[in-house]
Amino acid sequence: MTDLPAERRPVRLLVCDDHVVVRAGLLALLDSEPDIEVVGQAGTGEEALALAARLAPDVVLMDLQLGEGMDGVQATRHLTAAPAAPHVLVLTTYDTDADITRAIEAGATGYLLKAERPEELFAAIQAAARGRTTLSPPVASRVMANLRTPPPALTDRERDILGQLARGLGNRDIARALFISEATVKTHLGRIYAKLGVDTRAGAVAAAKERRLLP
Repeated sequence: MTDLPAERRPVRLLVCDDHVVVRAGLLALLDSEPDIEVVGQAGTGEEALALAARLAPDVVLMDLQLGEGMDGVQATRHLTAAPAAPHVLVLTTYDTDADITRAIEAGATGYLLKAERPEELFAAIQAAARGRTTLSPPVASRVMANLRTPPPALTDRERDILGQLARGLGNRDIARALFISEATVKTHLGRIYAKLGVDTRAGAVAAAKERRLLP
């Protein structure tokens, strides 16, 4: 029996999400689509890398937050750098500028939000298998807005505070290290978050590392 041409066979899909219930729901949903074959499922980035190397999927459906170990962005970077790399389609609840930028820079082919309708997910998986980019409308809007108006650069003081933040220091210790008040630290942190498109300390450090803003 001869193999079916690539355009006629189902897309081989690997699902990576650390929530068992979410994975189960995705598998049940995808099982209803004859043009998609789920060949494996992973709960961590490390497991996704191992399974991808063994199963050679066409597309990896990747969540961004994967608990302990490497996150979805790191896993995406490793996957897309591998020989005969699969396409990676991000499926997440996170739509901050930093998350979107990190995923795209890591090599993700598309970026979908989990609120999308099933038919949109199916279409995005098919598009990803062909190397075509698909973005959820809110994500596409943010990308276009950022292209039109790039975020302002960090000031020297903001870089100083970001560096202390990366060391794991709290506001009081940052204030002491830089000889400024805690109120000033909080003000600068608010500006840093806005410029990097994040809303947490961990998000700011992650975004800064991805953009090489830290030494």
